[in-house]
Amino acid sequence: MDRMPMKILIIEDDNSLRNVLKQNLERYGYEVIVTKDFKNIDKTYFSINPDLTLLDINLPYYDGYMLCEIFSRKSNKPIIIISSNNTELEQIHGIELGADDYIIKPFSMQMLHTKIRGLLRRCYDKSDQNNNIIEVCGIKLDLEKFRISYRDKEAVLSKNELTLLKLFLCNKNKVISREEILNALWDSDTFIDENTLNVNIKRVKNRLEEINISKTAIKNKRAVGYFFDTGAIDYE
Repeated sequence: MDRMPMKILIIEDDNSLRNVLKQNLERYGYEVIVTKDFKNIDKTYFSINPDLTLLDINLPYYDGYMLCEIFSRKSNKPIIIISSNNTELEQIHGIELGADDYIIKPFSMQMLHTKIRGLLRRCYDKSDQNNNIIEVCGIKLDLEKFRISYRDKEAVLSKNELTLLKLFLCNKNKVISREEILNALWDSDTFIDENTLNVNIKRVKNRLEEINISKTAIKNKRAVGYFFDTGAIDYE
């Protein structure tokens, strides 16, 4: 990630917070873009094609959750929701719609930068990937294109879905502890609750169902973790 400054788009209607975020993130070496045209924010997003987006929820013209869903449907770039909406339901809703993280206002710049740095590293640092295709029992996971396929079916994945499926496929039939899963998704499990992890597991099961693989292929080992059961796959 030292070739070019990573591009961060800030979608926030609070002018004061927007400026503080821009100034601080630029000090960390990022290229920071802010927008004040909230009426055409969807067009702005795709024309800029940011490496990461900081997205507020309560915006003029658009609901931030709707924007999150629009962005994540057409792009694999990471999204962090920044919002004063602090209920558990709001956080789960954001993750379900494709956000990679959810930070409650007010927050420290140090915490925000830690989240940003971790997300960018997981999404763009492929130095440890010797092969962009993982194949298990006829399932093909494309790490470069964020896609999973099985026979004639294919599904597009979010960043977290790709990370989880890579973890499961590379450890097939082996129980992976909840701590290991949390560490793969986030730098620290300190700020991650049980529901957030469950939402991500549910999304992975839905992607498997899209390619005609039973949701039961991912099984829960009570009080321990999860494992990918190849016995649940018809790959003969």
